[in-house]
Amino acid sequence: MKIINLVLNNFTNDSRVLKTTKSLQKLNHEVLVVALHEEGLDEFETIKGVDVHRIKLTSRSWSKNKLIQAVKLTEFIVRFISTYREYEVLHCNDLDGLLVGVLCKFTRWKIKLVYDSHEFAINDVPYQSAHSIKIKYYLEKSLIRFADQVICVSDSIANEYAKLYEITKPHLVLNCPNYTEQPKHNIFRKSLGIREDQKIFLYQGGLNKGRGIELLLEAFEGLENDNNVLVCMGYGILKGKIQQKSLSSKNIFFHQAVSPSILLNYTSSADYGILFYEDSCLNHRYCSPNKIFEYLMAGLPVLTSNLLEMKRLVENESVGIVAKENTVESFKDAVENSLKQKYAEITANVYTARKKYCWEEQEKVLFKVYENI
Repeated sequence: MKIINLVLNNFTNDSRVLKTTKSLQKLNHEVLVVALHEEGLDEFETIKGVDVHRIKLTSRSWSKNKLIQAVKLTEFIVRFISTYREYEVLHCNDLDGLLVGVLCKFTRWKIKLVYDSHEFAINDVPYQSAHSIKIKYYLEKSLIRFADQVICVSDSIANEYAKLYEITKPHLVLNCPNYTEQPKHNIFRKSLGIREDQKIFLYQGGLNKGRGIELLLEAFEGLENDNNVLVCMGYGILKGKIQQKSLSSKNIFFHQAVSPSILLNYTSSADYGILFYEDSCLNHRYCSPNKIFEYLMAGLPVLTSNLLEMKRLVENESVGIVAKENTVESFKDAVENSLKQKYAEITANVYTARKKYCWEEQEKVLFKVYENI
């Protein structure tokens, strides 16, 4: 089939879209990624064997006013339909992608739609207003019935979609990395001057609010000794605060974000991985974040907040510790309890689990989705 994998970002760091496309290529489909163009990027490009077209918009640099955003979307749809009407399947990533797909159907474009929801779409922002949630709920409810197949990234989200929209339970495709026999490295100790006797707890990813970073900083800043240290690696609005703390605390270190191609080398340089999402929206409550699978692939036991999917995975696979509450004291307890575990046994469980939670297993579900089409 001729398939478009549509994503309304600039497609510079979207590993799920890339993995999905490469998996569909294995089935001998003709697959093209269509994204949004930004200044400084190529309009046409091939990335790791995947052809990409970033559609240029005349209105791209205009204001972010909601009315202007609607104008931008309209221009994108017109350009998109006029260029790609001969394609047979549109793989719509996220709710904005589904909106484009449904509008394509309204133009009598006989196309099959696959809705790949990367989040709990209607409540994906911490402390989101009830008004915003309601609007997105009615939008998704009206659009999802046009999708021929629906994919979700966690079992809890799939169950919620089935209940909310009275549809067949969506297919579950976890956002796991490709399987690799990742060797251990020691980059953080060498580059940051961390001693061999210190345990490294790593937080990697977006340095933004709602992910428990402030709690982590407070917890490590308050430790009586420097036996356990926190390394935060990534970028976001809390980067400056972390850098300040790293200058004043012997237990806190900051490392710049690195390329996805070498990320696991850095991840494997830690002893434990941390995911301490706050229960501030349903997307967090039900998430199975890609970072937990990256930690496992790098051979790290994990410490997580007490949220449904992460708790289930950690306890079922015996690969770490779940904090009882999202508090500083509860996190300190989780650190202490993790150190009481037999590290060799836990890492053995991690090595077993990473063979299950890898993209090679997830793409089998994706193949069934396209067999159904």
